Amino acid sequence: MGGTTGQSLTSVETAFTIVGRLAEVGWTTPTELADALEMPTSTAHVYLKTMAEAGYLARADGRYRLSLRFLCHGAHLRREFEIYEVAGPELASLAEATGEVASLGIEEGGERVLLDKVEGENAVYDKAPTGEFTRMHWTSLGKTILAHLPEERVHAIVDDHGLPEATERTITDRDELFAELESIRESGYAIEDEERRENIRAVAVPIFTDGAVAGSISVSGPVSRFSDARIGTELVAALEDRANVIELRLRHY
Repeated sequence: MGGTTGQSLTSVETAFTIVGRLAEVGWTTPTELADALEMPTSTAHVYLKTMAEAGYLARADGRYRLSLRFLCHGAHLRREFEIYEVAGPELASLAEATGEVASLGIEEGGERVLLDKVEGENAVYDKAPTGEFTRMHWTSLGKTILAHLPEERVHAIVDDHGLPEATERTITDRDELFAELESIRESGYAIEDEERRENIRAVAVPIFTDGAVAGSISVSGPVSRFSDARIGTELVAALEDRANVIELRLRHY
């Protein structure tokens, strides 16, 4: 349980595997965890008990889930990002103006991280939690960022994460992806066309600081309200206005 593999501590790796599992399933018992991770029930119980005693798991009636300590750490961490601090008012303004879901995304570890979102009056319920990691090529936020990263970095991300399919409309071919990234650079915005979830479209623009892409902002909603005409006029203009303000605030933060 406490051995090493190369320079890795297997006990630490197992603990984080347990965190990931509990994030997916919520409450679980030692037996259920042991079955899922193919470990002895006694070992699963020791891990769960130890993590609960450290305050990172909640325990009730022999079952365990992640504790709200993770929420506390996440809130503190998010405030370390300047782009989160300055983009908040503009996301709220964007959501109010469009009535849709306004989101802020950044890249970490080759994935898109949903750093913040605000739901407008007519927004379709979006169960994606802030802090969510997804494949870059699935979303307008991610594709916008990819389009403005160095080409070698994009190749490395594709090498590491592949191009898995989320829906039948997801781009899964490297050449097709790079062609779309070129189109995004030319137009200044990226469209997500049911590539992550059916019946949902989104459009995003980049946020730059010091000459490099720092993140992106988007609006998303049902296909029925996201016509090409609305995207190309109202929504892109609304996004670019807010992006300009965010970039200005970042320069003076």
